[in-house]
Amino acid sequence: MQKMPTLIIKDAIYLKHDPGFGHPESQERLRAVYKRMAQPDMLAITSERRPRRALKEEIAWNHTMNYVERIERTAGVDHYQLDPDTSTSADSWDAACFAVGGVFEALDAVHSREFHNGFALIRPPGHHAERDHAMGFCLFNNVAIGAWYAVKKLNAKRVLIVDWDLHHGNGTEHSFYEDNRVLYFSTHQYPYYPGTGGVVEIGAGKGRGYTVNVPLSPGAGDTEYAAIFNTLLAPIASQFNPDVVLVSAGFDIYKDDPLGGMKVTEAGFAYLSHKLCRIAGSCAATGPVFCLEGGYNLTGLREGVAAVIRSNTDSMTSKEKAACMELEAAKGMFPDLERAVDVQREYWSSL
Repeated sequence: MQKMPTLIIKDAIYLKHDPGFGHPESQERLRAVYKRMAQPDMLAITSERRPRRALKEEIAWNHTMNYVERIERTAGVDHYQLDPDTSTSADSWDAACFAVGGVFEALDAVHSREFHNGFALIRPPGHHAERDHAMGFCLFNNVAIGAWYAVKKLNAKRVLIVDWDLHHGNGTEHSFYEDNRVLYFSTHQYPYYPGTGGVVEIGAGKGRGYTVNVPLSPGAGDTEYAAIFNTLLAPIASQFNPDVVLVSAGFDIYKDDPLGGMKVTEAGFAYLSHKLCRIAGSCAATGPVFCLEGGYNLTGLREGVAAVIRSNTDSMTSKEKAACMELEAAKGMFPDLERAVDVQREYWSSL
């Protein structure tokens, strides 16, 4: 049987968001990924689609309308500084609306079973964006709005968001902190920007236990991340039984990323994707739908994305397959993981 390709969402509009000279989140990041997607090995296992534009009312599911309209007013303005790290250019409003819409497009296509999984290759990134302000290079919270779309338009009862970016997704956590329909699971370097994501941040009210944070010391690599996914994420996800799986896929955990101290390799990214595909499959969930977040070493970014797509389409290299077999057995405890498991045992009997 022929392998089903991964749907990729890409568009030139994402290259028009310009945060300024020398900014880490530059257009060159996505140019490098798009160039990689144009190579024959990727063309053979992907299917490309353009995004639609998200409506202001849809973005306002997760953000205040005042904030949405503040970003709208930056349209056509060459430079507008939103916070010390985050700025817009003349086309940033359009790029941000199409970034959200790119997640919608991917969700629709995967939900209809036209594709098994998808990757929204979008920018600006989103997981730091709060309800009423920009933060950490992010304008709108693409993944969080995608989760609202799954609930409101795809009738999802339970949405799993997995965030493996180097930085904690404060905006995503806050979006669903008191909501038991969305389970937010984050691995991140800690303490580090933005300073949130402590192990005891577990949600509140009816959302108590539906935020799972695994703050990590620098130096975690393929084995540690695999152990987290095998020992903590997989049992919780099985018990939660999501209808939709969304991924904030940050490639700044790559071993040579200039902003981070993690040690994940291309094979590690292949395994994380492999595990998420298995989780989604076992729950008959829509997804996973991956959404691009960080990643500032161009080699790690483009090859990490390629490794995820190979994994999604059962097209891994022999080296990646061997690594995945080895990482499947990674279940050993280490202090950061042990602390997270101890905290979550109160809420998840599967642990």
